[in-house]
Amino acid sequence: MGHAGDLHARKRLTRGAAIHFQKDTLFDRLARVVCQAGCLPRKELYESWEVARRVQRRMRGGRVVDLACGHGLLGAILLILDRTRTLGVGVDRRIPPCTVRLRAALEEAWPFLSDRWRLMEGDLSTFPLGADDVVVSAHACGGLSDLVLERAAEVRARVAVMPCCHAVGRGDLGGLTGWLSPAMAMDVSRAAALRARSYHVHTQTIPEAITPQNRLLFGVPVGGSPGVNQS
Repeated sequence: MGHAGDLHARKRLTRGAAIHFQKDTLFDRLARVVCQAGCLPRKELYESWEVARRVQRRMRGGRVVDLACGHGLLGAILLILDRTRTLGVGVDRRIPPCTVRLRAALEEAWPFLSDRWRLMEGDLSTFPLGADDVVVSAHACGGLSDLVLERAAEVRARVAVMPCCHAVGRGDLGGLTGWLSPAMAMDVSRAAALRARSYHVHTQTIPEAITPQNRLLFGVPVGGSPGVNQS
């Protein structure tokens, strides 16, 4: 993938960085567009790409709802990877101002996004969800990961989260800290809670070189949903 060094760097990708992404691949094309916008950290590009690829393998079709979306790149990539998705919506308490530049650059490269990709500021706890949605969140800090899982489970939607900033003093550790680190214990308890709500659970990681908080938790309601690949 593109430039192999400093995948976790928080420094913004600028137009000059596009020289590192000259391959004829979808990732490099996306990276060049992000460089053109000049507002996204390198780390966020790689995180969004790696999470989107793994979500796409397991959860196809439907509306994508990216809760705690930040710049909204994850939802945009999921739409680019799967043109059968009906819509992509990113919701956050605050959308960064420079997202306007990123959106313009992405829509210039993939014009269909202008009709199918929405970003809005709002309350994650009240945004309407449906059973056909694919609810995603990458690095929803602390209790936000639990909120995303809870909201998805309420409507029996497919869900994928990559937790971070574990608030171990307030979370459910499941009595597992004698074996596991507190953060790992919390994520194992999240997986168990999702299974208890009649979800098929799958776990994966993205490369640790991108982020040490790299655990992905997938949940698909028992009984399946159109477009789900459980292989």
